[in-house]
Amino acid sequence: MKAAIFTGAGRPLTIREIPKPEPREGELLVRVAACGICGSDLHATEEGVFLQEEGTILGHEFSGVVEQSADPAFPPGTRVTAVPVNPCGSCAQCREGYPMMCATNSITGLAKDFPGAYAEYITLPARYAVALPDAVSFDEGATVEPLAVGLHAVDNANIRIGDRVLVIGGGPIGQAVAAFARAAGAASVILSERAPARLKAGPLFGATGTIDAGQEQDVGAAFAALADGPPDVVFDCVGVPGIIQKCIGLVRARGTIVVVGVCMKEDTQIPFTAIMKELRLQYVLGYKENDFARVLAALAAGLVRPLPMITDRLTFETLPAAFEQLRRPSDQIKAMIFP
Repeated sequence: MKAAIFTGAGRPLTIREIPKPEPREGELLVRVAACGICGSDLHATEEGVFLQEEGTILGHEFSGVVEQSADPAFPPGTRVTAVPVNPCGSCAQCREGYPMMCATNSITGLAKDFPGAYAEYITLPARYAVALPDAVSFDEGATVEPLAVGLHAVDNANIRIGDRVLVIGGGPIGQAVAAFARAAGAASVILSERAPARLKAGPLFGATGTIDAGQEQDVGAAFAALADGPPDVVFDCVGVPGIIQKCIGLVRARGTIVVVGVCMKEDTQIPFTAIMKELRLQYVLGYKENDFARVLAALAAGLVRPLPMITDRLTFETLPAAFEQLRRPSDQIKAMIFP
């Protein structure tokens, strides 16, 4: 089968023919239909604490068709996505539905021993497979993972009906947060972003207004003009040094900041400024196990329509160059591979 192989930081992905994987006990063999490129994949191929081993096959946002199965719940021909985790299954975190927090978990596609879906085939634990409803396409199925991240972030924000929400960053996660924040009852959901294509997509995902952060000098004043007051909740969907301190300045007294973006560098904050406003600072990681099923129910009901998120459709031939271009994105929102 064909697969895109990571061969080291500073090198483009290499397309190779490798043996088709053999499913082990309790696993499914899935023919990949679509796989999204995540920002984590970019971090995983750059120098730093998240750098993966040479030979890793990336890809944890995917959909496909079961070709081999020992689980009667997923016979061959079943259309699936999967929670991309490989935890112990028995610790307190696993029992409580948080496999991402399992101490022994490895994320599919972000560990050499658990190859991802930048390939024609993938094996995965049947326990974490989720069948796609008939109304959900393969393209939509491959967006379930980033949508689940947005859903989990909104769950942890405790949004109340009528709240004013600021989403900083209009990538796939920011758009997902906007969609679910609006569904949670927020009266105003304002998206702050620099890229024109991402700003344009905001209203399609629930944003009631947008702020061009590249042009607007005072985001707080711009938000207040659009929402008639400061934000009750601010979501950081960027993950760069300095952004949390900016959120502290933007949110109202006794408001909430939810940190969704992954910052891979040291950062500096002034706790006094947050103390004086009695703020709640909430970090979030991934999703709960049942969030995939919740997202699929929302997709099947038409409550979220993610297809405008897919701006770039890639083949193995176009993947290596497109992957490198995403390190300095322009108008891309979600690039997706179709093996």
